[in-house]
Order: sequence, then structure tokens, then C-alpha cells
Amino acid sequence: MAGMLQMRRSRGAASGFLLVLLGAWGALIPFIGPYFHYAYTPDTAWTYTTARLWLEILPGAAVVLGGILLIVATGRHIALFGAILAAAAGAWFTLGTVLSPLWNNHVALGGTPAGATVFMRIMEQLGFYSALGLVIVFVAAAAFGRILSVTSGIRVVEPVPAAERIPAAEPVPAKTGLTLTLPFRRARTETAATEALPRGRTRTEDRQTIG
Repeated sequence: MAGMLQMRRSRGAASGFLLVLLGAWGALIPFIGPYFHYAYTPDTAWTYTTARLWLEILPGAAVVLGGILLIVATGRHIALFGAILAAAAGAWFTLGTVLSPLWNNHVALGGTPAGATVFMRIMEQLGFYSALGLVIVFVAAAAFGRILSVTSGIRVVEPVPAAERIPAAEPVPAKTGLTLTLPFRRARTETAATEALPRGRTRTEDRQTIG
């Protein structure tokens, strides 16, 4: 049973590495974004709030954990759990601000985009929550499908017993002797010999005369 759950580590390594990067971005961008004017309110660096804990730090950590599981896992059950964990956290990035009024007295958590222009506010919304969550779900779903398609177990190649091994063929020396002539060359040779005989005589008559 354990052999059926085994898989190659390379199956989820690339997706796991990408998920680690995306999760780190989601967890850290609220704290370092203000350095380059990319932030949500409060738009000061390294400012901790409960909203950032629930909407960004925890889901970002979950995505990082899921990515690490995908990188190091050699069993399908562990890798699939990592992919599901990352996908759920990615969905929370996208839906967390929408659902937050349900437990926050009908007020959305997360603050508002701090950009000076409409374009920057849209980019902040996408980079902090919406697009980030969609990309994480996509990568995790791709990893899930790739792992799920692994055949049951890894085939173990067992050595063939010495008694069942086929002995190596011994080299056969090349035969020496007369070289066979191809049929068309033999026919051309006989035709040339026939034409060399005097007119009116055949090759058979010539043989009988010699005999």
C-alpha cells in the first residue's frame, strides 16, 4: 500500500517553489509595500493589524507551507494535501475581504487602496487580493492535477537471477570460401559466354564436343 502512494519529488517541485514565492509576497507585501508606494491603509511599513493577520499573514503562511510540502513530498497524500492547502489559502486571498463583513459588524476588513490614481488602486487590489488569489489557486490546481495523474507507485526494477539470465551470444567467425554471385550478374555472365561461341552452336553442344 505504501508503494502505491510513492511518487517522484520532481512532480511538485516547480509548482511548490512558485507557491512559496506567491505566499511570501502575499504575507509580506502589506509591510514592505509602502516603501515603493504600493499599499493598503494603513499605508505605513511594518504596521500590524488584526485584518492583516486574517487576510494576508495567515493565508500567505498557508500557501508557503503548501508549497514546501509540494517541494519535499515523496508521497502523493502529502503532496495533494499541500496543493489543497495552497488552493484554499489562495481562495481566501480572493474572497476574504468580501466575506469579512459577516464577522466584523458589516464592515469590510483590509482597509482601502492607498494609491493616488485609479490605475494604482486597481493594481493594489489585484496584487494584494484578487489576482494573487487567482494565480495561487491556478498553480495549486495544476499541481493537484499533475500529482493525481501519477500512476500507482513507482516500479521497482528487480535484478534477474543468475540462473535465468540469457548467456551472451558467442561471436561466429566469418566463413571463407567462394563468393556467391548475384543472380543478375550470373545471368549476364552466362549471356556473355553464349555470345562468345561461334554462330549456330549452343553452349550445350560446345560442352558435348569437348567431352
